[in-house]
Amino acid sequence: MPDISVILAAPGWRAAVKRPEEVARRAAEAALREAGATGAMTVLLTDDTEVKRLNGQHRAKVKPTNVLSFPAEVPGQLGDVALALGVVRREARDAGRRTAAHLAHLVAHGALHLAGHDHLEAGEARRMERAEARIMRRLGLPNPWRGVT
Repeated sequence: MPDISVILAAPGWRAAVKRPEEVARRAAEAALREAGATGAMTVLLTDDTEVKRLNGQHRAKVKPTNVLSFPAEVPGQLGDVALALGVVRREARDAGRRTAAHLAHLVAHGALHLAGHDHLEAGEARRMERAEARIMRRLGLPNPWRGVT
């Protein structure tokens, strides 16, 4: 069983998602199970300002993004993912999805990155999308790729 910690750094998550820590933990567990990965990871539920700072510091992109993944270089540690509340809410609204479902999808996406998945090339991207769809199905949530062109 993976060791998953969830840090709620932006209290607004509670207004946007019922039990956000539980949603994040379940999505991370399902993703790591899908990937066959073991180890510890942390999910940081924070705000756009903090993700913008992290994105600038680690990726030289001075803007918030939905999710960032930081793989660990320590045995037994998978790494950390950070999610920006404002970006996640806007994307969910724009896509006509529930914020909780979008949160689960993005946590799964970030956890898959920590487990070694990527989407830089078309074949990798398709494999990762399929894995995300399977994870969402296991969680009883809609396929985030349905209706996406």
